[in-house]
Amino acid sequence: MKSFKTLSFAISALALMTAISSCCSQSDPYSYEIKDGTIIYNTPARPADQQSMLGFAAEPLETVRVGFVGLGMRGPGAVYRMSFIEGVKITALCDLFEDRVENAQKKLTEELGWPAAATYSGEEGWKKLCESDDVDLVYICTPWLLHTPIAVYAMEHGKHVAIEVPAATSVKECWDLVNTSERTRRHCMMLENCCYDFFELTCLNMAQEGLFGELYHAEGAYIHNLEPYWGQYQGNWRLDFNQKRRGDVYPTHGLGPCCQALNIHRGDRMTTLVSMDSDPFQGRQTGADLMGAETFANGDITQTLIRTEKGKTILIEHGVATPRPYSRMFQLVGTEGVADKYPDQGLAIKGTKLPEGEE
Repeated sequence: MKSFKTLSFAISALALMTAISSCCSQSDPYSYEIKDGTIIYNTPARPADQQSMLGFAAEPLETVRVGFVGLGMRGPGAVYRMSFIEGVKITALCDLFEDRVENAQKKLTEELGWPAAATYSGEEGWKKLCESDDVDLVYICTPWLLHTPIAVYAMEHGKHVAIEVPAATSVKECWDLVNTSERTRRHCMMLENCCYDFFELTCLNMAQEGLFGELYHAEGAYIHNLEPYWGQYQGNWRLDFNQKRRGDVYPTHGLGPCCQALNIHRGDRMTTLVSMDSDPFQGRQTGADLMGAETFANGDITQTLIRTEKGKTILIEHGVATPRPYSRMFQLVGTEGVADKYPDQGLAIKGTKLPEGEE
């Protein structure tokens, strides 16, 4: 078992992904040191002239011109959804493979009735998209290791950024995103879609209205058997990522809604966490079968318990190798009520009564 002092919420959620396997080096401003059995992360020196992006509002745009990078698994769906938003113009499409770009362009023009977008492909097509004068927002749907490099490059070229989760894969990358956003004054949003699910939004509104009383515990997870999907990740990048990295590599689906309800970085902050994982019993076999790997770093189950400055707790779990039913384990516990989504969705509020005849 290991415990960690986290950084500010701007990077602490993402730091969960690499906390267990990060290296320890006194010369590395992004590493950690161990004091009295506790791992304490360094806080790198911050530029004196930078200001927080909390509360920042860019000049409004009558039309937001969006360019998409990554048109494999999630990208086409993102293009489709954005086409229904008023004030959006889809101006650029990019992927490593030209045929994916052509397919997205065909759907855009023939199925959705939009004008053709500029197209980019190849290893560095994304750079040309980021450099375009016809893009205001770069929407990133690529494999994880490209998220931060593309986001940083886009912001440095004057673009706002929206990134599919996770936005970063190391503590250094987290700081790269924060520093670049603050320096360029460009928005950088991690697109944690589970924050906007219907039940989670309803519970957030109830929490803000005080119906749960004082919230003091929350739970969240990403429990999803990926066995049917490993082959769909181009170049086997996701299984390769798990084979090489230990820890909760995909925490934000569970953590995001919990942090919203507990006002993390809006009055409270995460201060300490402990994390433990199982051995990769199934993962080791999957890695051997699909990629010939002799070792596998990511445990089949990783559990992380977090404590906040105000004495609240959060339990986060990750598991993508076991045959368990899908669950995000969403739960809120307060002095006046409880919300629970998995396996059965329900609410319990003190003082409320069931309708006549129900038990």
